[in-house]
Amino acid sequence: MKKADLYIRVSTDEQADKGYSQRDQEERLKRYCDSNGINIGRVIYEDYSAKTFNRPEWTALLQLLRNKSSKTNLLLFTKWDRFSRNAGDAYQMINILRKLNVEPQAIEQPLDLSIPENKMMLAIYLAAPEVENDRRALNTYYGMRRAKKEGRLMGIAPYGYINRITEDGKKYIALKEPEASNIRWAFTEMSKGVFSASQIMDMMISRGGKRIRISAFLAALRNPAYCGKIFVEKHNDEDAHYVTSIHEAIIPEAIFEKVQDIMDGRISKGRPNVKILSDEHLPLRGFLTCPECGRTATGSASKGRSNRYYYYHCKAPCTYRVKAETINGKFLEILQHVELRDSVKKYLRKLLLENFKEFIKNPVSEKRKILSEIEAIQNRLKLARNKLLEEVIDDEEYSEIKQECKVQTDRLEKRLNAVDVRKKVDLPKLIDQAMESMGNIAKLYTEGDIITKRKIIGSTFPDKFEFDGDIGRTARVNILLSYILQINSNLGAEKNRRKSELSPFSGLVPRTGIEPVLLRTGV
Repeated sequence: MKKADLYIRVSTDEQADKGYSQRDQEERLKRYCDSNGINIGRVIYEDYSAKTFNRPEWTALLQLLRNKSSKTNLLLFTKWDRFSRNAGDAYQMINILRKLNVEPQAIEQPLDLSIPENKMMLAIYLAAPEVENDRRALNTYYGMRRAKKEGRLMGIAPYGYINRITEDGKKYIALKEPEASNIRWAFTEMSKGVFSASQIMDMMISRGGKRIRISAFLAALRNPAYCGKIFVEKHNDEDAHYVTSIHEAIIPEAIFEKVQDIMDGRISKGRPNVKILSDEHLPLRGFLTCPECGRTATGSASKGRSNRYYYYHCKAPCTYRVKAETINGKFLEILQHVELRDSVKKYLRKLLLENFKEFIKNPVSEKRKILSEIEAIQNRLKLARNKLLEEVIDDEEYSEIKQECKVQTDRLEKRLNAVDVRKKVDLPKLIDQAMESMGNIAKLYTEGDIITKRKIIGSTFPDKFEFDGDIGRTARVNILLSYILQINSNLGAEKNRRKSELSPFSGLVPRTGIEPVLLRTGV
């Protein structure tokens, strides 16, 4: 009497299809064995796709069939698509089973494979599900491509968004807080070039919201969906391109492009090496340029008998090496020279307020002007509509005018919103806060943590600076720092200026030449 193993397969996407349930297949196979006097051996249940034979239960079954103690003569399944959906792989597997003296057979599509003509029918049985798979995959691809062209983001929503469904069953993605605010903050910080991606991710996670892995975070920084763009890949004669998304953008396109430039290294020249050490003895690491070879200096600690000694140094073969304590002290001296005296604070506060009133437009009058421009655009559109009705212009000309008016109106409405925001700013309070910070910048630096220290360094010196033991110098100093140093050195104490000459721009120009202006700590 023959002995058969029963192979029952149903993939996840077939669970709900009629006739594909595991219980239904098992019932039909056992009934077939009872009717034909076949002993039942193993019953194998597989929940895996039949695109390949790389399936867990099938691999285990094949290993058992190769065992010499196996008495199985038949391998039964309901249809050939339960066995395989790939004709090439199926023929190869049939040959392997027949060498093991095991005959594969579909009880609802029986074939005597010893008859050559039946192989043509087998090819049809095997090719049909493969064609069905290919057609289904192609339809899915075209459907997804069409959705992308319409600006829809497919799949699971990225960090900062969440998948939603409308009442009529349409899927879309919406902002999810606080993750949306977190990723907006992360892009903004990344565009500044102050911290590395891993450091920004750690700080972002500390703000709250769902955690994210570094690989997913780096992928998010490359995802154009955050700036409202969907990438449509190349297909046949159609080139790859971007389309505007229908979901709300989290960041402006300009910030996204700047982050890409930073990550690709296209604007890295002149930016400090922003790697932060947890050790607070080396706050200037990455901001120093070696005076001997011009490369970026690094920093490290040397272990002595009872202490650790910190140095800023260059990389081999350069021998530049300076004690960290020396440079840190000189930098603190520079910050102490930046601190504003009380008399200067009072003068600057008055100067800033007067210049704000002179150079910043009145929000009310500016808002009135913008509304007037919007009204003029609406009148132009109304006139074009009348000409269309009178058949003076055609539909295409009207559409062009309408689109142009829409673009201009959107731009003016953004300006209008900006005016509303600016109107709420308490400028005197902001100036007082800034003056207080500038008057205690050395104290803020001394008492701050490593992140605060590096923020102060980065804002003081936009570019790297050199230190040769006595002089800290940089090719470009923060312009406010330059003016404060002039004021503190009594270079701006001219008394013969008229009030009308007060300007936000300094009337004093530092000397220029081949070498950059030197900041001497001994002044």
